[in-house]
Amino acid sequence: MKTRILKAMVYIFPVILIAFFWTFIFTISAQAKHKHTEKYYQNIWCAEQGGETEVVMPNGTRCDCLTDTHAVEHDFAAKWCEAVGQSLHYSAHTGKRAGIVLIIESDADVKYWERLNWTIKKFNLPIDTWAMH
Repeated sequence: MKTRILKAMVYIFPVILIAFFWTFIFTISAQAKHKHTEKYYQNIWCAEQGGETEVVMPNGTRCDCLTDTHAVEHDFAAKWCEAVGQSLHYSAHTGKRAGIVLIIESDADVKYWERLNWTIKKFNLPIDTWAMH
C-alpha cells in the first residue's frame, strides 16, 4: 500500500509543482500589465466626484461609480467597447446619464480614446467621457 502511494506521489508532486509555478507566473504577468488596478482609478475618480463606488443594480451587476448625475463605468483603454455597453446598462437601471472613465496608461492607448469618442458621436449615444492618466 505504501509503495503505491509513493509511486503515485512521484507522478502527482511534479504536476502540482508545475501548476503552482504557472499560477505564480500568470499572476505576476497579469499584475504587470497595468500600472494600477481598475479599482485604484475608480476610487480616486469617484471620490473626487463625490460619488459612491460599486453600487449594486437590481439585477446584481455593479456600477463602478454612481454620482448625482451619472452612472459611470471605468475601464482600461483597450476595453473601451465593453465600457459603452456597461455604462448604458447602468444608465438604464438608474435613470442617470451614462458615463465612461477611460484609463489611459500610455501614448499607445490614445487610439482607444479616439475610437470611443468617435463611436459615441457617430451614433449620438447619451454617454459622457473622461480620461484618467
